[in-house]
Amino acid sequence: MSGRLTARVRVQRPGLTVAAELVAEPGEIVAVMGPSGAGKSTVLEAIAGLVRLDAGSIRVDGDEVASPRHRVAPQRHGIVLLRQDPGLFPHLSTRENVAFGLRSRGAPARGSRLVADEWLERVGLAGVGGQHPRELSGGQQQRVALARALAARPRVILLDEPFTALDPATAASLRTMLGEQLRAARTTAVLVSHDALDAAVVADRLVVLEAGAVTQSGSVRDVLRTPATAFGAAIAGVNRVVGSVIGRGDGAVWRAGALAVARPGAEPASVAALFRPGDVRLEGVVAAGHATLGAAPEGSRVIWHARVARLEPTVGGVRMLVADPSLAVDIPVDLAADLRAGAHVRLTLPNAAITWGSPEPETAAG
Repeated sequence: MSGRLTARVRVQRPGLTVAAELVAEPGEIVAVMGPSGAGKSTVLEAIAGLVRLDAGSIRVDGDEVASPRHRVAPQRHGIVLLRQDPGLFPHLSTRENVAFGLRSRGAPARGSRLVADEWLERVGLAGVGGQHPRELSGGQQQRVALARALAARPRVILLDEPFTALDPATAASLRTMLGEQLRAARTTAVLVSHDALDAAVVADRLVVLEAGAVTQSGSVRDVLRTPATAFGAAIAGVNRVVGSVIGRGDGAVWRAGALAVARPGAEPASVAALFRPGDVRLEGVVAAGHATLGAAPEGSRVIWHARVARLEPTVGGVRMLVADPSLAVDIPVDLAADLRAGAHVRLTLPNAAITWGSPEPETAAG
């Protein structure tokens, strides 16, 4: 049992107006990402009926469950909210926790226990039905909470950063399991997260929310490949450099600081260049005072000089941050050994590695 969710949310908060539209088709998993304070949790709470709307409406399969003048009781609208805290009842066994939603709707005790055991097995916790929450690890408790939510067969399930409090290994295991179980149950879901890996593994679609508004929405692949904002680029791990196309015809060149790229046929406009830090190659250190080498021919590579702003260690090497324009370059540890902040370096980038995008996003429907 899954429903089509249509959420048109407008909520006035101190210092922030959340005005966002989000649609999830039956069985679709939509991830919502955004910086702290963007209004992500407010959107979830409004959908769950825990925050009153100032304008807009929440509908599931066309049925209005919330508006400024109307609100269906949360226990009746078929929407379940799962937070970071599993919220298990400490005095109930694991089996009783999972069966709680069914029993509260009048389901027979024996049938509820059988369903609870089935869901515990599906989330990898077969045989722990008689244990209490205090006997389980944090990851196990989160699995129980998910089993409880799905056992109730909600029309929509909302997940508010369910992996944040877990260690990386446990989070990775739960992430995979969550995607598998949501798809097996064909449950419509909205997942709020700060980790792009959650979206990549679990979700069908990604919505980016910034300052209370949707700035980008699309397939996870498309949003992460061509982010529309600086925040989107940060979560996708790509450089997003905004520059201008100067000139026309065969002489058109896109320029941002010392970085210049030939763009034959492009019209003068502000354009964003998107490319991965690993696509930029460090060719060597150069003497201070050298400026750009200009644009390379179309289809070849871009060559320019940049000043090192700082160096940051990463799992696989070193991330070099350069200025004018500001961007990141991933380099091996051995190449970073003789580099210092303030050094001037020669960089190259294949033209084929660059994707072109709009400089500023329009407010998008989710």
